[in-house]
Amino acid sequence: MNLEAFKHIFFRLPIIVRLLLSVITLMVVFGTVIHLIEPRQFPTIFEGIWWAFITGATVGYGDYVPLTTTGRIVAIFLILSGGGMLTFYLTTIATSAINHEEDLSQGKVSFNGTNHIIIIGWNERTRQLVEEIDDKDSTQEIVLIDRSLNKLPYRHYPVHFIHGDPSEDAVLVQANVDAAAAVLISSDITVEERKADINTILSTIAVRGNNQDIPINAEILTISQVENAIRAGADTVISSNDFMSTLFYHELFHKKQTKPFETVLNLLNNQQFIHIEVPDELDEKSFKEAAVFFMENHEILIGLIRESEWKINPSNDFVLENNDTLIILSSWE
Repeated sequence: MNLEAFKHIFFRLPIIVRLLLSVITLMVVFGTVIHLIEPRQFPTIFEGIWWAFITGATVGYGDYVPLTTTGRIVAIFLILSGGGMLTFYLTTIATSAINHEEDLSQGKVSFNGTNHIIIIGWNERTRQLVEEIDDKDSTQEIVLIDRSLNKLPYRHYPVHFIHGDPSEDAVLVQANVDAAAAVLISSDITVEERKADINTILSTIAVRGNNQDIPINAEILTISQVENAIRAGADTVISSNDFMSTLFYHELFHKKQTKPFETVLNLLNNQQFIHIEVPDELDEKSFKEAAVFFMENHEILIGLIRESEWKINPSNDFVLENNDTLIILSSWE
């Protein structure tokens, strides 16, 4: 390998690696020189290298000491050069660690993990979602993409922050969308609803273009854009305005003994909805028989979907068909 090729490889290495190699090379050189100058005091090259590291680090155990004037001159040069280089190396490591954490907080560092959840948009809803995910499964890795947020303290939130426009491929590559498990796109409530929906649809198109199979959950604020979000590639469209309006209606007109908001929140916090095909043993069975079947497994059958029509809590004698999709309520455990 010629000098130019060596320089080409060496100066492409990370600065910490280059410093470490420089320190090791310098200590080997001084260790070899002192061994050659005073072979009796330093019988092997390894003992010379040991002395060089100890002296360069200004520790000075005193187990090996040069006795000749030439050896002491070598020691002086070692202290002047090696000590400064070791100190610079340790300082560089500390600076690099601080800079890396700062880059993480500013969303400049790419994510290299897999099976992570990507959340697009930082607001109070997504903040609470992050806390809930962390509370239920602290090992689940989360990547947050947001263009309006300039800094997110890495130590305060269990997320990997990526700063940028989620509709740009480069930003999604930074988030390693190709290896992610799911994507949630939250609406930007700081802008006009139609514009927020357009941004959501653009992000959906970009995500789907980078990963054809990933589940995409998109929040849409206006009814007219729901179909567009589905066309863009969203698997699930969350129409938050409709959901909240329905809850408000039930809160205003519910019976005195019920509390719709608290009921829904507690239900979703402790239970999950599951969609399954009708098991063979329940084909042509009544809804009542199916309900008893699932109750024995500590699950609740609340309805079904037949030809895109939802039937919640049908009559007891309603007959199931093998192409129905059952809606089950089950615990998270």
